[in-house]
Amino acid sequence: MMSWATLSVFVPTFLFVSLTPGMCMTLAMVLGMTQGVKRTLWMMIGELLGVGFVAAAAGAGVAALMLRQPDLFVLFKWVGGAYLGYLGIMMWRSRGRMAIPSELDAGPPASRLQLAMQGFVTAVANPKGWAFFMVLLPPFLDSSRPLPGQLSLLIAVILTIEFASMLVYATGGKTLRNVLGKSGNVRLLNRIAGTLMIGVGLWLALG
Repeated sequence: MMSWATLSVFVPTFLFVSLTPGMCMTLAMVLGMTQGVKRTLWMMIGELLGVGFVAAAAGAGVAALMLRQPDLFVLFKWVGGAYLGYLGIMMWRSRGRMAIPSELDAGPPASRLQLAMQGFVTAVANPKGWAFFMVLLPPFLDSSRPLPGQLSLLIAVILTIEFASMLVYATGGKTLRNVLGKSGNVRLLNRIAGTLMIGVGLWLALG
């Protein structure tokens, strides 16, 4: 399907790219901080579905068509960015299901579907992700070999690395919560998470 030499270059290349702070990694850290690592897994499922869709579309050449329709990205970017910005404001004010509740006022957490959709929209609405896969994948595809098998293997590697990277960031967010939570700084933690979420929203809308 694919030579080991090709994989030995692709894996460290994508690992470096995936570990670099970006929208999805920041989102994983924020939700690890506010929702905990276990519930953040639902966001990761949505994000991985989105990344898998983008990677498959890029490998199939659909991304070339999408990139020629910037109006679609503008709509996705602004709607997704506005939603994340709204969540950030609510978190900054210690309100809403994404915020960390105080011990005296523990509201219901965000639903699994909300978390999954948040991850999916963030991945699919990122035009840089489409452009990145359009540039990254073709050099690693051998036209003399069956493309479906190669693309399936590369996407499996991408999703594995992406999941591991998000898990690292989510665990870091949980650690920050534990450190600040011991001092009773729930409001401060919500403001940090809210500010980061607003930043992700602006990044998505304006990037």
